[in-house]
Amino acid sequence: MSRLDEFNGRPADAAVEALRACNAAPRFAAGLVAARPFPDADTLVRRAGEVARALPWDEVELALAAHPRIGERVAGDSAEAAASRREQASVGGADDATLAALVEGNRAYEERFGRVYLIRAAGRSPEELLAELRRRLGNDEDAERAEVVEQLAQITELRVRELVS
Repeated sequence: MSRLDEFNGRPADAAVEALRACNAAPRFAAGLVAARPFPDADTLVRRAGEVARALPWDEVELALAAHPRIGERVAGDSAEAAASRREQASVGGADDATLAALVEGNRAYEERFGRVYLIRAAGRSPEELLAELRRRLGNDEDAERAEVVEQLAQITELRVRELVS
């Protein structure tokens, strides 16, 4: 049995629990579980992105609460913590100056926007993460919210694909 078949066949509460590690917004998991069964992983991943991109801002904020700061070592053995460690693995190889700049940038971002800086870290170098952080500090609130939603959707898609692949 494939991991997708397992996901499709899980009881709803178990499927919701598995999806919470992909996106902690309650409407996300509920929306995806209600759409089962999925014929293939690509359809599931595409739907996950659609649901994530359509979340109301209060649900996005709930999802953000589960994400650590970029460059912060995540403790714990939850699926969310493990995913964050994998996604941010490149940051561990950053030089001291880049790490210090990320810490300072995170602080500035949180002061400016009142939330954690969220970015799809997977596949990006520490320098890219820092450059994006600096660029996004120039956004207004509406533009930044749109970027946050898109980054959340990309992270969600990666995690859902990993869940069923």
